[in-house]
Amino acid sequence: MRTEVPEDHPRAESLRIREKLVEEFMTGVVASAGLIAHGRGEAFDYLLGEKTVQPASTAIRAAGALLLTGKSPVISVNGNVAALVAKEIVILAESVNAKIEVNLFYRTGERERAIENLLRRAGAKAILGVNKEASAVIPELGSERRHVDRRGILTADVVMVPLEDGDRTEALAKIGKRIIAIDLNPLSRTSQYASITIVDNIVRAMPLLVETVDKLQKKSRHELKDIVEQFDNKKNLGKCIGLIEERLRELAAEGRFVELGGVE
Repeated sequence: MRTEVPEDHPRAESLRIREKLVEEFMTGVVASAGLIAHGRGEAFDYLLGEKTVQPASTAIRAAGALLLTGKSPVISVNGNVAALVAKEIVILAESVNAKIEVNLFYRTGERERAIENLLRRAGAKAILGVNKEASAVIPELGSERRHVDRRGILTADVVMVPLEDGDRTEALAKIGKRIIAIDLNPLSRTSQYASITIVDNIVRAMPLLVETVDKLQKKSRHELKDIVEQFDNKKNLGKCIGLIEERLRELAAEGRFVELGGVE
């Protein structure tokens, strides 16, 4: 049963996201570890001020340009992603002509089907990586995420991996994939190994990415490639870390660390 969150609660939106994840945990979409992972990301969101910072906006623009110039882009979906932004995933995939592939660390047939059903309710027509379709293997990766679809991630040139684990990001980068990540932790292996890292909450980043892609459609392929080439992920991550440091200094100077606390 979902708990009703009062509209005037100071952390209403955060609580609504938590409730959605718990609800989809009950349906089998979200793994129990996914709830823990969300809490870890939420801590970094506090440090960023729970808003889309400028470096994230810059990364979103570069990500949109990369998706539009990719020859065979794929959007990888796990349980948390499906639970929080299924509709936006479907819209984005249609906008950039990308395939959608389910890829899970905690993989079971039941979870695959639950995620597939959620994506189809959001409007997805074709979904890869389910019903034993993930028969190919990413080299040098031991987890269940090594299993990928031959028609999707295996042959993709650009792979978007929202809410990813670092080992697969590193493995995909080693075999030549260009990786777009959404990760609130700028220090994570995912953030460091990705080609473009959007340091933002996925519920803010995905609608902005959809909107940005719509605007970028008007640009030429040359202009889009220029946007990608001018983006420096390391420097952009450094700016995010700098913003966190700046925010902590400001809060410390004002004695306002209490504002970083969440709801127990």
